Amino acid sequence: MTTPYTEVRTTDAPAPAWSFSQGVRKGPILQVSGQGPQDPATGAYLYPGDVRAQTTRTLENVLAVLRAGGAGVDDVLMFRVYLTKREDFAAMNDAYAAFIEKHLSPGGVKPCRTTVFVGLPQEPMLVEIDAQAIVLS
Repeated sequence: MTTPYTEVRTTDAPAPAWSFSQGVRKGPILQVSGQGPQDPATGAYLYPGDVRAQTTRTLENVLAVLRAGGAGVDDVLMFRVYLTKREDFAAMNDAYAAFIEKHLSPGGVKPCRTTVFVGLPQEPMLVEIDAQAIVLS
């Protein structure tokens, strides 16, 4: 018997722009699709040119999908961060660290992270982030 795939949806994160799910859960594994700095209600890209604010908004969108799938930051094994410019790394890293500090339980293990520099699909996007979590409850 195989464990079914479950699509994870929430209105607290932007709707997918193309044909993919916000998140998918199979058993204890939860994968969150890449999120960007969009307003969940309107889909509008926020904070043009401000990678720090875009990182925080993007992580809030990732967290919304994690929560919809029964997870939180404590359950994340890996965040993958995609940036358009190397010079944005320090500001992104500062915003990321503040977010982790705020949302990780005291004594929790910080998730792994990879940062990659790429061209992103929409011009206003300076950052995109996805996550993989293990949900044991």
